[in-house]
Parts: sequence; structure tokens; C-alpha cells
Amino acid sequence: MFDLNEKVIEKQGYTLHIIDSKKFKTVQIVGKFASPLNRENITMRALLPFVIQQGNNKYPTAHEFRKALDDLYGAKFSIDGSKKGETHILTARMNVPNPTYLKTDEPIVENAIEFFKEALYNPKADKNGFDPAIVSREKDTLKQKIDSIIDNKMHYANIRMIDEMCQDEPYSLHVHGYPEDFEWIDGKTLFDYYQSIEKNDTFDLYVLGDFSSIDIEAIVGDRFSRDTNQSVQTSEHIEAVKNPEVKEVIETQDVQQGKLHLGFRTHTHLNDHDYPALQVFNAIFGGFPSSKLFINVREKNSLAYYAASRFESHKGLLFVFSGIAPSDYDQAKSIILEQLESMRQADFTEQDVTEAKQMIINQFKETLDDPYGPIEVLYNQKIGGMERTVDQFIESIQSVDRQAIQEIAKKIELNITYFLTSEGGQNDE
Repeated sequence: MFDLNEKVIEKQGYTLHIIDSKKFKTVQIVGKFASPLNRENITMRALLPFVIQQGNNKYPTAHEFRKALDDLYGAKFSIDGSKKGETHILTARMNVPNPTYLKTDEPIVENAIEFFKEALYNPKADKNGFDPAIVSREKDTLKQKIDSIIDNKMHYANIRMIDEMCQDEPYSLHVHGYPEDFEWIDGKTLFDYYQSIEKNDTFDLYVLGDFSSIDIEAIVGDRFSRDTNQSVQTSEHIEAVKNPEVKEVIETQDVQQGKLHLGFRTHTHLNDHDYPALQVFNAIFGGFPSSKLFINVREKNSLAYYAASRFESHKGLLFVFSGIAPSDYDQAKSIILEQLESMRQADFTEQDVTEAKQMIINQFKETLDDPYGPIEVLYNQKIGGMERTVDQFIESIQSVDRQAIQEIAKKIELNITYFLTSEGGQNDE
């Protein structure tokens, strides 16, 4: 199994992470810019990835940009935004074939690092900022993406649940931004903010691949430096209130299938001692097809088209998602909460625990088998304030016992019930 052999080097203005491995036939390059979630800049952070991928000063058009990637033996480049806890992260990814598997003397890795640098640090701009035509076009593209969210009712319901549950908390901010901001965002304001990212965001650069024949640290070091001292930006941590007020929000739209989403506070984060118990709890509760939610809400009672749960490890949240007939709201909600109560009463078997642990470990191994997986695991640990080797991860899961799972279940508190339904849906017979 893949081992996370990571070499961490503090460079001028950023942190370089080298993961030397012969496991993959490609080389992965990942850059992560992190900053506390902020309403004032969230839309600009959502828009920037669209603009950056339209070209830079070396490859000034989208066509030339793509051709440069094709010339690197079909290299792939992407950039997007996400949030973890109260932190917003811009992630740029690139992969190129490992030169070992190609009949060429071209310095492919060096050329890829050069392209990556140009994409991030030399965008197409002049003294007046980004090209106004490109910014205008990409605002339209982002607006279309935002407008389409309402067509995906499960995604829409999840966003609305978090809006209400985390009101006045940075985590409630929409990672895709807000259309009303487009009125004041132009090429100049967006470029000014881009420059502030380059100066102020915490930047981590990861390279993963077989570097046995090249000095990857020197290659990166010759191309990357920031005129700033790297300092880890810590997001404002909003402490979850114990015994939160339980909200009930019911919205109506023209839908055939109701979306019943429940939000809970776990009071447990990635670096907490009982986090492994939360992982095993969720696997039994709703994380896999063999879970209590799937079996009892969907199969035994035929109340849901789907029923599952997932947790947010940096914010301390647990979400339950289900698609139900509008008239089944009360019964479905009751049975979902019964499953949590059964976990609090330790109403699960040793076989349930054993199978849950094995599924978590297998899922973790599958993540490490993805070329980007090891990087995401390591970065997740970094911003979560913990370090754990593969063996330590497996051992932490295996050591979880029934009592630990039961105690986690008792900590979890319902914070919101959100129901997206049809007009008069709860009264349908």
C-alpha cells in the first residue's frame, strides 16, 4: 500500500511538499492558496479560476493555453475553489506523464513546473487589470453555474440547510459566490484582489511522482518564490453552541420528490482524540449502503429514494440527506432520529463495527490509489492540525470500541431540519 513519504521544505513565501513515489505513471503538481472565508471576497475567489484558465501572458488565448498542455503529452490543468471549515481554498492541479514511461529526452517535469508557474503567477493582465471582455464573459459563465444550482434539488437543499444552520458563521458563505457582486467586480478590482492572494494567502505547493532522476527541489525552487514571508492564516473558529436551538425550515417549490436534510453539530474535529470514533459511527449510521439509514429508512420502511449521511471534519458538522415523498415528512424524520437514538443506545453488533472499520480502511486505501489522493490526505491533515501515517490511521480506526461509538453518538446534537417539498406536500395523501 502507498506510504505517505512526504518531505516538507519551508521556502521563500510558501511551503514545498515533495512526495517521491514510483506508484503512479504521472507526476502531480498541486498548488493550494488558503484564506479565511470572507463575504467581501468570496465571489472574486469563485470567479478567478474561470479567468485564469482563459490564458496568460505567455499563452494569451484559451486555445494557446490548451495547445501548450497538449504539447506536454496531453497534460491536464484545472483550478477551482472549495471550503474546509472556515477556510476557503483555491486549488490548482496539473498532471503530466512520468518521463520514465516516454521515449523522449524532453525535460517534461521542468516544462510542466514552468507552465504551472506561468498559469498562477503570470496571468493575462496589464496596468488596467484583467481583460474586461474575458472578465465579463466569465462572469456570465459563473452566473449560469449559480443559476443552475436550483435545478439540482439535492445540492440546492444542502446549501439552504447550511444557510439556515450556520447563519452568521463564515461556513455559510457560498463557495460559488453571489451574482449581486458582479455589478462592482471588473477587470481592475479582480486583478487587485488576485495580487492580494499572491501576497497574503498561505500557499502550499505539492509535487508527487518519481523524482529519482531529477532534483525536483531545485527545479521548483528556481521557478517559485514569493515576496512575502509565509505565515499560516488561521480562520476564525466559531465554537458550536451546546444544546443548539433546533430549527425547522420548510420551503416549497414545484417538486415531485421532497428533500429532507438534517444538520447536526458533532462537537468533534479532525484533530480531536475521538475523531476516529466519529468515522466509525458515521459508517454504521449512514455512510455506506449497509448503514442504518439506508436499511431502515429506505429498505425496511420504503420511505426514501435515498438516505445517507456525511460529516464535515473541519467544522464539526454531520448532515443527513434523504429524498422522500412529500407526504412522508413526519414519519421519515422520526425514523431518521430513531437511528441516531439507537446509536446512542449502542444498538449495533460487533459485526457492524468490524464491517464499518473495514469499509473505512478500504475507502482510505482507494483514496491513496488515486494520483491526487495522497496530496489531498496530507493537505487535509495540515489544515486540520494533525499528522498521521497510513499505519497510524488504520490503527486509530481499528482501536475504536463500542463505548467510543456510543459516546460520540451522545455528543451529536440536532441543529436543523430542512425540508424542500411541493405546495401542500405534507398534506398529500
